[in-house]
Amino acid sequence: MTTCLGFAAHEAHSALTPFRFDRRALRADDVAIDIAYCGVCHSDAHQVNNDWNNTVYPIVPGHEIVGHVTAVGSSVSRFKVGDRVAVGCQVDSCLQCAPCAEHQEQLCVHGPTPTYNGKDRHTGEITYGGYSEHIVVREQFVLRMPESLDPRYAAPLLCAGITVWSPMRRYGVGKGSKVAVVGLGGLGHMAVKLAVALGAEVTVITTSPGKADDARTLGANHVLLSNDATAMATAANAFEFIIDTIPSSHNVNPYLMLLGREGVMVLVGAIEPLEPIHGGLLIRNNRTLAGSLIGGIQPIQELLEFCAEHQVLPSCEMIDIKDINTAFERLQRNDVKYRFVIDMTSMRDVAL
Repeated sequence: MTTCLGFAAHEAHSALTPFRFDRRALRADDVAIDIAYCGVCHSDAHQVNNDWNNTVYPIVPGHEIVGHVTAVGSSVSRFKVGDRVAVGCQVDSCLQCAPCAEHQEQLCVHGPTPTYNGKDRHTGEITYGGYSEHIVVREQFVLRMPESLDPRYAAPLLCAGITVWSPMRRYGVGKGSKVAVVGLGGLGHMAVKLAVALGAEVTVITTSPGKADDARTLGANHVLLSNDATAMATAANAFEFIIDTIPSSHNVNPYLMLLGREGVMVLVGAIEPLEPIHGGLLIRNNRTLAGSLIGGIQPIQELLEFCAEHQVLPSCEMIDIKDINTAFERLQRNDVKYRFVIDMTSMRDVAL
């Protein structure tokens, strides 16, 4: 067992403050990791504020983790001390059920163990995340970080990246695919970059004319304003695949009308009830409305290798851990392009 310094919230809507806690001693199949960088995900703020009514306090957020191995358990064979590694949204699952066998550990029948605010499968202790100095993770849930991938900017790939990558791969987005991305935030900007790298023709759909230049800078071929009725009508039936990254309840019907024959629209942002959906819009053109939840370990490793090969990286703003509460406030105002990443070496300057 080792003592670890992290930043934790102790009640809903409270500031994150320094917090000492214990990390477990290495089990035979564990990997100990010093954390160099940790992404700040919008779901971190949701959990800190108990928006989903399941938060256990104190909570140490962070599930976009990049670092290096400092120790390994006796049965670990895939990693050694010094290896550059990453950890995403989950640190364990049963590894026995059908989804786990099919590399969909996030859909484990018995429930995956979240990187934070989850329960350790052996002891029942609450898991603490990456806003901390180091972490201990089961070997099967540790990812290898390609050498050519800049670790300073790679962390958001572990959640934002895989969230949009999984459905794109599942539904065959590739060269020449006509893809629309609804919303241009943390998820949306990664969807644009990855779809472009896959060879798709990409349109960003937004309500904000001011985002047009940003969308094109990210690689989008076109911008469609969803509050322009004429433009939306002209784009009817135009897309094979739409990825909807809007993080709150909204009307999906206008976007469904943009799908062509056998088109698919995937929700990855709104984890709450939607406004009523017109069934006729699905029946016409044999359209599909689907959802997608992050991704399994093998797909995440595939994503990391793809991003290394094509040099696809999130657009990030680096912060010190002491600025995390300001970052949360800015996150709520959508005042970031497009993801915050904490330089965890700044923990050295934290005094309790």
